[in-house]
Amino acid sequence: MKIITRRQFIAASTLALTAPLFAAPPVKLKKALIHGLPDEKYLTELKAAGYDGMECTAWSAEPAKAEEARKLAEGLGMRIHSVLRGWTQFNDPKQFDAGVTSVETTLRTAQLLGADAILLVPCRIGGMKMPKPREFQFDFDEKTNRIKRVVTGDNAPYEAYITAHNQAIDASRAAYEKLIPVAEKTGVVIAHENVWNNLWVKPDVLTNFVSGFKSRWLGVYFDIGNHVKYAPPEEWILKLGTLIKKCHVKDFKLNDDPGGDGKFCNIRDGSIHWPAVRAALDKIGYAGWMTIEGGSCTPAEHSQRLDLIIAGK
Repeated sequence: MKIITRRQFIAASTLALTAPLFAAPPVKLKKALIHGLPDEKYLTELKAAGYDGMECTAWSAEPAKAEEARKLAEGLGMRIHSVLRGWTQFNDPKQFDAGVTSVETTLRTAQLLGADAILLVPCRIGGMKMPKPREFQFDFDEKTNRIKRVVTGDNAPYEAYITAHNQAIDASRAAYEKLIPVAEKTGVVIAHENVWNNLWVKPDVLTNFVSGFKSRWLGVYFDIGNHVKYAPPEEWILKLGTLIKKCHVKDFKLNDDPGGDGKFCNIRDGSIHWPAVRAALDKIGYAGWMTIEGGSCTPAEHSQRLDLIIAGK
């Protein structure tokens, strides 16, 4: 029988207690860029630059070409993970039916491409007086998501905005009720995104709206750069939690105006506190795609910057 010393026993016991803390490797977030229908050259270059896949803008691609692109990506060990549909104006009655039909097409195209989600911005409003980004203080009905107030104090200057916001909420709900069954049939999630469309501009309002459908086929495509002027991205992430299905990676440089104005810039050059964002993603258990949107860096430079963000730096 082998005899161990007291010091050896304590050392072994300490290792056994601490090992589980370090045994699991860090979650590997996957990297992507945005592109049209890809060819072999593009995917090969993308892979060489360190990416795992891409998001496709060809939301109405011919079925045969979509299937060809999926096979091409899979053959290279890559993935077309999502499809960018972008804006539809559900709040315009003249465009409602066509908008719903276009999203149905996008869902079927995504299925053929091998994607598991589409990015959809359901409405856009503007042209009326609105609070500055950091001035918003919403009061809303949790059952309907309809807005009652947008600032503390006098809301009379914002009546037109409140009315337009509520019309967009009602129209988006009607559209999603038609589209969720199609999403379930295709196995593709509708990932709702805000792209400076002046809607759902605070975490609690967006969370309440999307979670109210109680459907796994409707989630959030969280754009990190689009939201920083309204509230720090880590606050959005922690509030949205598992509703987040995909992430767009952008950066935004706030100016000295406390209202929240500024301009977009390359990732890691702006006002976003990336270590806090990375910690928040870990806290909600996000293990998905980080897709870079915009910026002036080369694919290789973007890849290196994204690696630092994923590393929590």
